[in-house]
Amino acid sequence: MIPPGKARAVARRALPLLDLTDLSETCGEPAIAALCTKALAPGGPVAAVCVWPRFVRAAAGLLAGTPVRIATVVNFPQGGEDVAGTVAATEAALADGAGEIDLVLPYRALMRGDEAAARAMVAGVRRCVTGGRSLKLILETGELGDPALIDRASRLGLDAGADFLKTSTGKSPVSATPDAARAMLEAIRAAGSGAGLKVSGGLRRVEDAATYLALADRVMGPGWVSARTFRLGASSLHDALSSALAGEG
Repeated sequence: MIPPGKARAVARRALPLLDLTDLSETCGEPAIAALCTKALAPGGPVAAVCVWPRFVRAAAGLLAGTPVRIATVVNFPQGGEDVAGTVAATEAALADGAGEIDLVLPYRALMRGDEAAARAMVAGVRRCVTGGRSLKLILETGELGDPALIDRASRLGLDAGADFLKTSTGKSPVSATPDAARAMLEAIRAAGSGAGLKVSGGLRRVEDAATYLALADRVMGPGWVSARTFRLGASSLHDALSSALAGEG
């Protein structure tokens, strides 16, 4: 249990790094409105909201004129190999107002040794995501499992121009882990590309935020973490951080 003073310090640091997310199967327009309101709540604003593509236009309208960015997912959560379909979905999301695209790497292709198929997907979407918009590449590290594969996926994504590496979809049995995040950070540091890390899946407590912030500080050095380089993707973490700021946790 983190002492209240430290919990408040973690919360103050973590809230502006949050990608406040609703990728539930039951999500609808009222939930998107509530999500956008929460994104601007005291202690915020958060870095971004992450929503299904069909809600991008609504979220962009609700958050117009605010610093909160609009993120969405493509090739999600399966991580398939239909480059043309994923590019079309990306272009539609960008036209609707998305500023950040979270793309699932075709991780099964990588696992069977078809690195070219995985690279083709990232390259195709990368060509669409321009003009100050960001490409976050979801590696689905819980499915990759093997540290060598996680490192390989990280390097592939960085070579192909990903702005962020992201741990997980949050839809697999194993989501973010400190070991996977460490491997990804080490690849980012070795590449020297200026890319960032998004930790996503299973983050619910202030302690979770503290773990990954401390890990980023250790690997990348003090001062590296910012909304440009480090995100926490979560739906319920916001409540825990807000409670800590209010002195309730």
